[in-house]
Amino acid sequence: MKRKSGRFQFFQFSIIGVSNALIDIGVLNLLLLLFHTKKSAMLLLYNSISYCLAILNSYIWNASITFNHTSKGSSYQRITFFIQALISLGISNLVFLGANSLFAILDMPNWWRYNLSKALAMVLSSLASFFMIKYMVFKDYKK
Repeated sequence: MKRKSGRFQFFQFSIIGVSNALIDIGVLNLLLLLFHTKKSAMLLLYNSISYCLAILNSYIWNASITFNHTSKGSSYQRITFFIQALISLGISNLVFLGANSLFAILDMPNWWRYNLSKALAMVLSSLASFFMIKYMVFKDYKK
């Protein structure tokens, strides 16, 4: 099978990322709508739930499309995917809570604050995730 270029992989990863973003931000907003809170611990929980659902979607689609030429479904790949997901979740939570705190100082309305914080968290954690998935999880050993 022909190896995909880094740009094409990033394009595929980005398209799948749109579906991840819809799940991530959609679930966060649904949780905020159903169980509104301003408490950091609950926001962290909501962000973690929404992120985990998006990362599950990411694994399914990226393993079968973006990195299908190197995806074997091995224990190594599952474990390293889980490790990168935990690291990316940490990045997401840190950025989400940090940005939320900064936007609170600006007296920004809650809805805007939560969604802008989530957008920043998604962008930074997705970039980190792409590079970890490409070079750690679905590493191509046949170079």
